[in-house]
Amino acid sequence: MKGFAKFFMGILLITVMLIMTSCSSIGRYFGDSGLFEGASIGISKLPPPAKEVDNRVVQANTRFAFKLFNQLIEQQPGENVFISPASIGMALAMTYNGADGETKDAMAKVLEVQGIDIEDFNKAYAALKTILQNPDPGVQVVIANSLWARKGMSFYDDFLNINKKFYGAEVQELDFNSPNASKIINGWVKKQSKGKIDKIIGDTISPDTIMFLINVLYFKGGWTNKFDPALTREEPFSLDNGTQKVHPIMFQTGKKYPYYKGENFQAVSLPYGNGRVSMVVFLPDEGVDLSEFCRGITLEKWEEWMNSFSNTQGEVGLPKFKLEYEVELNEALKALGMEVAFDPERANFAKMHPIAPGANVYISGVKHKTFVETNEQGTEASGATSVEVGITSVPVDNFSMIVNRPFFFVIRDNETGSLLFMGAIVDPLYEK
Repeated sequence: MKGFAKFFMGILLITVMLIMTSCSSIGRYFGDSGLFEGASIGISKLPPPAKEVDNRVVQANTRFAFKLFNQLIEQQPGENVFISPASIGMALAMTYNGADGETKDAMAKVLEVQGIDIEDFNKAYAALKTILQNPDPGVQVVIANSLWARKGMSFYDDFLNINKKFYGAEVQELDFNSPNASKIINGWVKKQSKGKIDKIIGDTISPDTIMFLINVLYFKGGWTNKFDPALTREEPFSLDNGTQKVHPIMFQTGKKYPYYKGENFQAVSLPYGNGRVSMVVFLPDEGVDLSEFCRGITLEKWEEWMNSFSNTQGEVGLPKFKLEYEVELNEALKALGMEVAFDPERANFAKMHPIAPGANVYISGVKHKTFVETNEQGTEASGATSVEVGITSVPVDNFSMIVNRPFFFVIRDNETGSLLFMGAIVDPLYEK
């Protein structure tokens, strides 16, 4: 169905921490902005959705998402991989506002935003945020950003104001020496993520840490057409190693679904709520390696596929699955070209914080956590990204798509085409 470049479900809680340190201070700014709590669940301070978003940024996010996803598949062969591209992208977008020189150029290349003016870049993210958090009554989305600054330290007004204005970040001053500091920050994250991510920073905060920048994005969506639990049954699921295991598969039949049969795969879109957000499931043909399939996806192919779905009557079988995923993104981001940002000598984040002579600020770690559960009622998911900054001193008549082997899926916002989550499931795990 042409124009089907709109789908993706949403459960995203993205937690982004940006940790920074230094020994000098200039210009202090602290304030609070209304935190978005809830979704189409009645938010008093929720801004109206933007009428449009710069498609260059959406396309850039999609390119970056597939590049990073494939890096992780290469690093973790034969394992489940589940990330939130929207979470990681927003975390790095906020960090990008503090970069300069060679570091800014490297980040722009990795994020695929070369040639996009920084103001247009930030405006696009601001617009995207308002659209994503205004889905429909059957979908709940939470997007919350915050900056936690070490008490007594200061940061450039421009950096703080940009994150407050365009990303809706709440700015808080906190005594990092207090034994309760990490509990306060983790408590905020747990609240915004509806309890799905209860810890993003350690119990103690390093004396070299002067700031955490945290983004939380959470999604919960009920299927437009729920699966009947009475039809769920134990079926063989083929694993990557050639063996099989018995696993609960949910079934639907007798309905029309947005469906596409590609060259070596079939795909179906399963909507949530009124259809603004969907899960799109890709099942490679038998004998086609899942990782090879994922590596072959480009933005051009993706957009072609999204425009090729047509409503087709058929049968869908989808495994129930529930998993938590955690990964360090340092090596993957370095491999994509962001190595300079991790280099203590060469990194340039001069727009974040005034640097004392002989000292330098750099990214010391990027950590990502996700959670997803899919059952007969719908899907719940969240993603958290932490950036730690340190300092030195074709149509068919009908179909049957039973997902009983490794598969790829995305959760996509149908309004903007933004990829909220993507996963490669080689072994669906589910515990009640």
